[in-house]
Amino acid sequence: MFGDYEVVVGLEIHIQLLTKSKAYSSDSTEFGALPNSNISPISLGHPGTLPKFNHKTLEYGIRLGLACGSTIREENQFARKNYFYADLPKGYQITQDTTPLCNGGEVMIKDDEGNDKRIGITRIHMEEDSGKSIHDLDPYHTLIDLNRAGVPLLELVSEPDIRSPQEAYNYLTEVRKLVRYLEICDGNMEEGSMRCDANVSVRKKGSKEFGERTETKNLNSIRNVYRAIEFEAKRQIEVIEAGGSIHMETRGFDAVKGVTISQRSKEMAHDYRYFPEPDLQRIFVKEDEISSVKSELPPLPNEVFRRLTKDFELSEYDAGVLTEDKEFVLFFLDLCEHTKNYKAAANWMNGAVKSVLNDKTIHISEFKIKPQQIAEIIEMVDSGATSNTIANQKIFPALLENPEASPKKLAEENNWIQESNSDAISEFIEEALNKFPEKVEEYKAGKKSLMGLFMGEVMKSSKGKADPKMATQLLKEKLEQ
Repeated sequence: MFGDYEVVVGLEIHIQLLTKSKAYSSDSTEFGALPNSNISPISLGHPGTLPKFNHKTLEYGIRLGLACGSTIREENQFARKNYFYADLPKGYQITQDTTPLCNGGEVMIKDDEGNDKRIGITRIHMEEDSGKSIHDLDPYHTLIDLNRAGVPLLELVSEPDIRSPQEAYNYLTEVRKLVRYLEICDGNMEEGSMRCDANVSVRKKGSKEFGERTETKNLNSIRNVYRAIEFEAKRQIEVIEAGGSIHMETRGFDAVKGVTISQRSKEMAHDYRYFPEPDLQRIFVKEDEISSVKSELPPLPNEVFRRLTKDFELSEYDAGVLTEDKEFVLFFLDLCEHTKNYKAAANWMNGAVKSVLNDKTIHISEFKIKPQQIAEIIEMVDSGATSNTIANQKIFPALLENPEASPKKLAEENNWIQESNSDAISEFIEEALNKFPEKVEEYKAGKKSLMGLFMGEVMKSSKGKADPKMATQLLKEKLEQ
């Protein structure tokens, strides 16, 4: 993609936490509330107001750190990051500077060739969000909504280990999946719950020295992160090849044009003048608190993926689809408590069940059929009581209409039980062969592809109830006589 050059990328992901109140006040964090309604003198930065730390932010930070294998810091200090921006009412942001809550760790992804790759974590720290500037509702003015000001964030900073736009895409996908499994963030980038800054540089292949980097800010979709990195890398290569040099700067991304745009030079940026936050005491994280959070961690996506591929012997594709959503894979694991045909269970989940969820635009939590009922359908197919076709086209749709019913009883009431009586199936075979005597002669002359024609007629005559395996065997024996 980049010829003689290699792209080097580090991502800073801002993760908005699913707390009910803000980081340092009791203001609601509800998304979609009327503009400037989730505010108070504290979040507006009025003189004389004091922040109060939301302990849930710390718990969620420990969760993420443990999931990434990070080291959790015992003594945590907050800092003021001073800068002026229209939607930052206090004129400073409360964050962590020299004492991030978590250091080190990793997120495992797939590289461009599908191999496992480790992306190192530099740090995870706690901070608060700014408000939101709205530029597209008024042609002459920028509007300010301060509902988001003070909402708690975790900033996850990666090492510069990412080497392609696709790896960045895969990394963000894994992080989003992880925070959803941990139930600390909904991961909806289009709502601003996750935002990403991409630090991009290029260097000649084989070089050990990093090139000068640029930072593309506030990318609001995984696809746009891919596009921004791809464009920015190509732009930097063109500049270098033309004899120019790259300058450290902040850039934005125009999603319509697919280009990055220079916003300001880093050399010209103001000093943030970090200093310890005087209104918040230091937070001490003891080992018993870490142990308590660890004991309540849910199954993590990589752990579940390994279980599905190793213990359940599913393909990586099946396991990947199943683990995309935590509740979806938990439903599957519940299903596997009632059947040992794991492949069939995966096929039902990734096929019929997912199709219903997509068609009705519902979550698995709203799905009315229970895992035990799907297991019953699988057992009926495995035992020969019904066929896959009838199960998918008749029993499952009927169950959607009547989710409290027994699949077996539905099949019996509607005469969908598969015919496994050899005498009855032989009659259907005789009918099929008598209907196409000339085709029988062609088959015996070597045209074996006609087997499909005869089987189709048998299934038609039996109204789909003939056991396909038995029918195929009996038909073959009859034609070979």
